[in-house]
Amino acid sequence: MLPPALLLLGPTASGKTASALALARALPVEIVSVDSALVYREMDIGTAKPTAEERSVCPHHLIDVVSPEESYSAARFRADALRLIAEIGARGRIPLLAGGTMLYFKALRDGLSDLPPADPALRAEIDAAAERLGWPALHAELARLDPAAAAGLEATDAQRIQRALEIVRLTGRPLAESYARRDAEPLPARLLPIALAPSDRGVLHARIAQRFDQMLADGLIEEVRGLRARYRLDPTMPSMRCVGYRQIWDCLDGLDDYDAMRFKGIAATRQLAKRQLTWQRQFRETWPELVELDCLRADLAEAVTAAAQKLLAPS
Repeated sequence: MLPPALLLLGPTASGKTASALALARALPVEIVSVDSALVYREMDIGTAKPTAEERSVCPHHLIDVVSPEESYSAARFRADALRLIAEIGARGRIPLLAGGTMLYFKALRDGLSDLPPADPALRAEIDAAAERLGWPALHAELARLDPAAAAGLEATDAQRIQRALEIVRLTGRPLAESYARRDAEPLPARLLPIALAPSDRGVLHARIAQRFDQMLADGLIEEVRGLRARYRLDPTMPSMRCVGYRQIWDCLDGLDDYDAMRFKGIAATRQLAKRQLTWQRQFRETWPELVELDCLRADLAEAVTAAAQKLLAPS
């Protein structure tokens, strides 16, 4: 039987960090971040990055691994995660993969799709068209080329529209067909998933607003201003497309005032949580081992620990 790897997934503001640390105090785990924002160095406040004190509880991996000027892909995550799972298991410890980037969890579980690498020239062409016409017009173009792909995207979701158009133009086939061609590389561990979901979305939304306000109070605007001064960044880069960072970028450029930035930042975070929960619903339907817990329960840390111990127990 393969060694175990615990997975802890959930939407933003669902209590993943506290739950992961509770597991670390109860079990011999090392935490592997499954978060496309935590990989960036010096992006601490807006990503809710674990503090140095929190990281001292147990080893953490895949945090602060690239510059904000760089990209980090699902393919790179899968390669890094597979390596870390094997290394952590070899040390006699349990990998705990925790985070909210559901595409990374899917890539880990199902393998990688047969997708072409990024084409800088084509991306520049798409971005230039978006500057002239707006992303809704590019979304309409995608709808003509691949109606099914466009139906699953918001008309303002610039990053995903760009990538979808890029793939369809490069391959000449629908996105679903490209995603169906998967890498069959075997996993080095049994994946034991625990998902956090709210019994009341209104409470989660209130948490999101409170957390965004706390980030602003902690200096998120100053963090983005400092990143812009230290790095050669632009708003199309994946790091600056992260929720919160893009809204503050626009505020610093004078496109929005403070109140509009705050409203858009909270709304974007709520939309992120909605997408994460949609992913989780799909996982629940296709992943019979998955254990789902209400992230609003008062004893969440204890419930997550009990669920993990049950999953790890010999059958």
